[in-house]
Amino acid sequence: MEVLRISAFSENGAGGNPAGVLIADAFPSDTDMHRIASEIGYSETVFAVRSGPDWRVRYFSPESEVPFCGHATIALGAALTMREGPGVFALALNQTRITVEGQRRGDALVATLQSPPTHSTRPSDELTEEVLDLFGYTPSNLNLDIPPALAHGGADHFVLALNSRIALASMRYDLDAGRTLMLREGWITILLAYAKTPNLFHTRNPFASGGVYEDPATGAASAALGGYLRDLDWPHGGAIEIVQGEDMGTRSRIGAVIPSTPGSSIRISGEARLLT
Repeated sequence: MEVLRISAFSENGAGGNPAGVLIADAFPSDTDMHRIASEIGYSETVFAVRSGPDWRVRYFSPESEVPFCGHATIALGAALTMREGPGVFALALNQTRITVEGQRRGDALVATLQSPPTHSTRPSDELTEEVLDLFGYTPSNLNLDIPPALAHGGADHFVLALNSRIALASMRYDLDAGRTLMLREGWITILLAYAKTPNLFHTRNPFASGGVYEDPATGAASAALGGYLRDLDWPHGGAIEIVQGEDMGTRSRIGAVIPSTPGSSIRISGEARLLT
């Protein structure tokens, strides 16, 4: 079984977040999927098996199985496009069903996923203070127009909006402390965001729950952010662009189309490139 290595949400053929993609006739055992994900060493490896007209899909980080991973889904969409040709592919996840669409634009592969439904709530002041302490921030670093939130877009994320690009660039935290907090609360990532304009966001995504200090591109968290901005009545105008990974030297670009219907799916798109 060949594991493809595909970087999702790349920009002009560079950057992005690499994922392993294994398309097989049957799933390996859970133990083997954990082992393969650990050996590949990326933040996520996606496993897909055809199930009638659909594809049954599971996602593994080096340390755990996760319910949904956006960048690995974009990578899978690119892999299925190379294998099956352009089209819309129905995916059955552990807890929900989504689609990913793949197409070619010249020499580039582009994929678009429809996220699971979204919802958001406000965290307690105590929980927000704990997150601020993790990163060494204070309330003075917050963008009060985008209050801290618990946001869901197929998985749970804590959203912390900062009021300066400098504060975002200075992000530091202890991996073990972050893992303990995220596992305790059931969060996949903590999303740190800076709104440069109403439609352009710079983000960073600690993924300590999966044993990864930071992801350079995170589609699931971007979907959760899009759903939260809709809940917040943020003036997004129906779509936002997200730049992520810049502070890691791996610039990535994510597009999010935000329909007006509360709770509905967010359309996440990006370029993908095959790694050798």
